[in-house]
Amino acid sequence: MFDLFDTLVDYDETTSREFSGSAARLLGRDHDEFHATWRAGRPDRETGPLVAYLEALGLDEKSVAALAELRKESSRRLLGTPRPGAVETLVELRSRGIGTGLITVCSDDVPAVWSGTPFAGLFDAEVFSCSVGLRKPDARIYRIACDQLGVRAEHALFVGDGANDELDGAERAGMRAVLIHRDGEDPPWPEVRDWPGPRITALPQVLELL
Repeated sequence: MFDLFDTLVDYDETTSREFSGSAARLLGRDHDEFHATWRAGRPDRETGPLVAYLEALGLDEKSVAALAELRKESSRRLLGTPRPGAVETLVELRSRGIGTGLITVCSDDVPAVWSGTPFAGLFDAEVFSCSVGLRKPDARIYRIACDQLGVRAEHALFVGDGANDELDGAERAGMRAVLIHRDGEDPPWPEVRDWPGPRITALPQVLELL
């Protein structure tokens, strides 16, 4: 099972701020103020409908629709460039008869555009936090993926960059966890820089752990 952002696709703060800048211009708001509001709203927009979250900000119907579409376009671009070896690794896993799962914390623009990404059809289980109302590291989100795959947690391997306490969360749910980070760099999250478990720097290395 795999995390999505900074695992299967690259993600950085620049991407987030670029979206906030476009959204702020669209709404006629201050960039930094909107960015702070957007970041603070993660728990709400990542566990329910994006439109409902935008409406709660007091936006009118036209602004909600425009901002939702802007967010989808941002996600299309981001998801359109998998990390090297990501797609090939997923294809190889399935060719070996190994089930593949996705567990990601995201707003519903991601599942909305998912069918048009290079990852469409490559997972046997897809768990989006916005669709199930749960975020990592809640043990229930890992169990949902296991149930969809029909496997016990102790027979599952979770790969992620460590955001959202996801690695410890996976292990608390009974899974084995693997840290992925860029070659030659420390993990971006301080809490996993001393990760005692296995770690990889490229997705094809997952195949060596099986």
